[in-house]
Amino acid sequence: MRDQGISRRAMLAGVGGVGTAAAFGAFGGQAVAAENGVTKFPVPDKPELKVLLTGDAGTGTREQYAVAAAARKLCRDRGVDLAVGLGDNIYENGPEDVMDDEFISKFEAPNEGIDVPWLMVLGNHDTSGIFPGSGGRPTRGDHEVEYHQHSARWYMPSRYYSVAIPQKDPVVEFFGIDTTPLSSYVLQTDPEYHWDGPFARRQRDWLAESLAASRARWKFVFAHHPLRNNGTHGNAGNYEGISCGDYMSGKHVKKLYEEVVCGKAEFLLAGHDHTLQILDTADEYRGTQQIVCGAAGKKKGKSATPENKAFWEAYDTLGFMMLSIDAGRVVTDAYTVDADTSAYTHAYRHVRTDSLTD
Repeated sequence: MRDQGISRRAMLAGVGGVGTAAAFGAFGGQAVAAENGVTKFPVPDKPELKVLLTGDAGTGTREQYAVAAAARKLCRDRGVDLAVGLGDNIYENGPEDVMDDEFISKFEAPNEGIDVPWLMVLGNHDTSGIFPGSGGRPTRGDHEVEYHQHSARWYMPSRYYSVAIPQKDPVVEFFGIDTTPLSSYVLQTDPEYHWDGPFARRQRDWLAESLAASRARWKFVFAHHPLRNNGTHGNAGNYEGISCGDYMSGKHVKKLYEEVVCGKAEFLLAGHDHTLQILDTADEYRGTQQIVCGAAGKKKGKSATPENKAFWEAYDTLGFMMLSIDAGRVVTDAYTVDADTSAYTHAYRHVRTDSLTD
């Protein structure tokens, strides 16, 4: 485990450094570059990618450091171009400000050596309000957006954004969104973040327009909350076994996914449940495949009444996944991790060759 007392300046400069210009990311038709003298690890611009996938990582515990160490070893062995973090980046309450030391102990230090852009989205613990994980204070997420300007790795230029790779004739495009205001454990008191408020409407319009305009062969939407899930949180629209109300049930997350994402993106990536799941491409979801990868810092069991068909699932284990993407196929490799030894085990490989544009 790395000494967590490492200086903030050394870590934010990106240990190992890069000699390239700051990377740019598109969101809402704009582009943002890092400031404050920080050089971002560059977004790759090539037609074949290896993408590390983690979720619910930011515990700062030995479990997080064990998974990160295992992922770092795999990345050194196989190579890596990009990483995706699926929310709950800073447990249990989210950062207090952009200079919160938890950015170091729960992101930079464990991930040292995995020196690529980490595409990040917000989770309910990142926007805690009256109690940890409530999702009731969305403005707390602004600290994580601002942190984009302070870190070589952390890539979150906005609460929702897209990244197309390569920029010319993209093979893949990632669309990161913020589902936390749509599925908090408490009512939203800020009108901006009501389930039907200005933020939700802007994000929905942006996502629909961006998916329709994308020229990428493979499209990935990634967020914290899943649509389908055999873990204990359950499916959107019935989270925690609750089907009423505008927030805790996740019914508006379900509506967003089913009306805007399904049939428009090949993959929906999420965390929230601390499990590993590669679900099927059920006909009713029009080719959009759900992957749940939320076991990078905690682990949890299976629902007593799972409802979704799966190619592969793992419960009560830590782990992560690796995506290998080219124009012809997407390969998803799942790895479990031993918290005591930081050893990883290859558990499953899924290969997809059919895209929605075939």
